[in-house]
Amino acid sequence: MTPTPGEAVPGGQAGRPWSLQRALWWTADYVYAARRQLAVLSMPWALGRHRPTPPTWHAGSADLPEVVLLPGVYEHWTFLRPLGDTLAAAGHRVRVIHGLGVNRRGIAETADLLARTLADLPLPPAGRVLVAHSKGGLIGKHLLVKTGAASAAAVEASVGGDPAAAAAGAPHSPGEPSLGVLGLVAVATPFGGARRARLFIDPSIRAFLPGNETIVTLGRETSVNGRIVSVYGPYDPHIPEGSALDGATNVVVPAQGHFRVLASPKTHAAVLDGIRLLAAG
Repeated sequence: MTPTPGEAVPGGQAGRPWSLQRALWWTADYVYAARRQLAVLSMPWALGRHRPTPPTWHAGSADLPEVVLLPGVYEHWTFLRPLGDTLAAAGHRVRVIHGLGVNRRGIAETADLLARTLADLPLPPAGRVLVAHSKGGLIGKHLLVKTGAASAAAVEASVGGDPAAAAAGAPHSPGEPSLGVLGLVAVATPFGGARRARLFIDPSIRAFLPGNETIVTLGRETSVNGRIVSVYGPYDPHIPEGSALDGATNVVVPAQGHFRVLASPKTHAAVLDGIRLLAAG
């Protein structure tokens, strides 16, 4: 049965479209990705080291969770600028993690860098939500596992229903500061790996193979899945296995592709709904 777009679903991808249509979607997907990559070069700071985020991203309400954007592999944070602009327009403060480059480091290493960066920043009054694409979702889940953020909902009941206080009280590793992370909204993330990664020789891509140690380990860590919203379209040429995650809130949007799904207003709306769901505890 094909999932209803925009609704939470328990299963994986929708029925497979015919091959010519898939080829057209695949082509459109890469055209969109190329346009987003080239857009970086058109920015006035492209050749310099300093890449400031848009001023509007810092002007959001303290009553709403701060959003931390996590791009996918070979994606600079500017790849997610259209989504970031939407989140900022909805009143969220939007933050990026500088120093990731095009995100080719290992998942665990990048999650550690993310944790150190967030630990050095003031804790937002309304907490934080990670919003990620593809590999960024795996990094985000690794951080949730590392910090025990899945327990935030249980802690919230003992702190008067305050999501930020719940996240602050969630268990974390000894000696590790609280990061205030309420949860993760992941778009087109290969939680179960992607078998098509075998077509590449680049270790950064082959790290997504279903048998990869990190993929397998994260798959076993199901305690955090309740704090994850997985958003994906009915056809993703890079992740034929789908992005559904057992125990998470899975939302199918009527947008095709692995990259082009990021451009859809339906995806943006689903991400905003996911942030609200996580903030509500």
